[in-house]
Amino acid sequence: MFTGIITGVGQILDVTALGDSAAHGSRLSVQAPAGYLDDVSLGDSIAINGACMTVVAFDVPTSVFHIDISAESLDKTAGLNQPGPVNLEKALRASDRLGGHIVSGHVDGIGIVSHFDRVGESHELRIVAPQALARFLAYKGSITVNGVSLTVNRVLDLPLKDPDAGCEISINLIPHTVENTSLHALQAGSRVNLEIDLMARYCERILSYRAQD
Repeated sequence: MFTGIITGVGQILDVTALGDSAAHGSRLSVQAPAGYLDDVSLGDSIAINGACMTVVAFDVPTSVFHIDISAESLDKTAGLNQPGPVNLEKALRASDRLGGHIVSGHVDGIGIVSHFDRVGESHELRIVAPQALARFLAYKGSITVNGVSLTVNRVLDLPLKDPDAGCEISINLIPHTVENTSLHALQAGSRVNLEIDLMARYCERILSYRAQD
């Protein structure tokens, strides 16, 4: 489990195919901040851009760790198939503060950035979420974007002409978030990993189950 509070910004250095067919995944080499791996052990979980991954090898002196990502995970996520900056969060300890919200590290869908620009001292980030996730997104509800726990400020349901576009959400990013995550690199058209709020997932299941009675 995670909180969506980013503990470091890393860099994917290299993506190496684990086989020669589309069924094979890849091994990622990730450069973490200095000292980031001091308390990491083999097999530990680290969320990379919001996707929970297992450390399969690491080197403390260079702060580089490696993860294996399946073809299925590569197909269902964004930003993990090429070198570039990524948000990092180590798995939650039972004694840690829950500063964001409960995050599982399982990406539910990919959103498309429709707008990202400065508003006063902050930034407004607007994302078009797929139709399958639209019913889970609510005003002042929680959403995880590339692993970052954020609050939805506005939800605009989109016409049903496009089956892939469910709604557009608007999020305010304070300067600290922009400066201390990889979200500052986003622009219109960027693909981002989305995870819906865990409570919304269970509420939807409860309501849909009762509707069958």
